[in-house]
Amino acid sequence: MKKIVKFVVALVMLTSLAGCRKNVKPAEDLSLADLQKRGVFILGLDDSFPPLGFRSETNVIVGYDIDLATEVARRLGVGFRAQPIEWDAKEQELNTGKIDCIWNGFTITPDRQKALAFTTPYLDNAQVVVVRSDSGITSLAGLAGKKVGIQSGSSAQEAVDGNTEFKKSLKEVVMFKDNITALNDLEIKGVDGVVMDSVVANYSIQVTGKPFTVLTQGLANEEYGVAFRKGDLALRDKVQQLLVDMQNDGTVTAISKKWFGKDLSVIGK
Repeated sequence: MKKIVKFVVALVMLTSLAGCRKNVKPAEDLSLADLQKRGVFILGLDDSFPPLGFRSETNVIVGYDIDLATEVARRLGVGFRAQPIEWDAKEQELNTGKIDCIWNGFTITPDRQKALAFTTPYLDNAQVVVVRSDSGITSLAGLAGKKVGIQSGSSAQEAVDGNTEFKKSLKEVVMFKDNITALNDLEIKGVDGVVMDSVVANYSIQVTGKPFTVLTQGLANEEYGVAFRKGDLALRDKVQQLLVDMQNDGTVTAISKKWFGKDLSVIGK
């Protein structure tokens, strides 16, 4: 009899707890309110990623993403700060609250979407290979037995890892802290190619005039988004809304023409 009574009591307690859980409201999303109260929008970036975010000759962080984010911050009514971070630790920097978002040519991938809250895409991109113009290499097959450089922790690394046959054909994959260092190594023939973002590759060749060529055969097509903490949907949605407003009123077009010579934005498209 006692066992029956204990069972009934336990069942009642479990039912009550379940009912309590149903009545528990999800935590209120204060991400936008907290940002506006704090008064500064902090963007995390690799500050050697032209033309999206990089150091000018006067050591000021400039770029396409910086111009977009600065205007977003102005419309939010807060200040703006570009915070250089170690790209390998970007998710950790975000989740520990040191930055409000990752906004620096950050590729949207299924794995990243599971851990982060992305805006819709704002720019198209592709992973391509840059080689020396005098190398005689004209295709991915031409890199067989060669050394290829990539930025550690980048989507270029994911593109190479995801292309098993291509990776197996290489003599060596050399990891670099950033793309600028990798391209410098390419110039002195330390590596035979560099896998990197097409946006960055084409801009770099245009600005520096170095004798590099981008292979027409790419490794992967991708899209850039702005990433926030998983629970910061109020802030994410507000930034998304402001980007759409900026596209519609011509602000994004003007910024894109400044950096690329034409409107490459895919916001709202």
